[in-house]
Amino acid sequence: QVQLVESGGGLVQTGGSLRLSCAASGRAFNSYAMGWFRQAPGKEREFVAAISWGGSSTHYSNSVTGRFAISRNNVKNTVNLQMNSLKPEDTAVYYCAARQGSRWNSSRGAEYDYWGQGTQVTVSS
Repeated sequence: QVQLVESGGGLVQTGGSLRLSCAASGRAFNSYAMGWFRQAPGKEREFVAAISWGGSSTHYSNSVTGRFAISRNNVKNTVNLQMNSLKPEDTAVYYCAARQGSRWNSSRGAEYDYWGQGTQVTVSS
């Protein structure tokens, strides 16, 4: 089992940057593929990015490709999401998630086993 705690959210202007972090506690962090999702008010949860167990492979949604970067540190048990060129439509609660199993790049939230509590990101126009 793994516990996840996100941090780093906040208010930023259009075009600005934020770096989200997710700290994991528990054993065998490197056995989990990790993902970031987001949910805006009145909308369904949306996949943002995923990273493989060792961090060598990443996968992004079309809406963030080229602007966001996911990374992980298996010594510190953290996964980060660097968000650049932020837009008002990026406003949402961002969630970190962990997934066991053989497929690391799932974009389906139902396939993730553990979730953090979320951190709010607000981009002002």
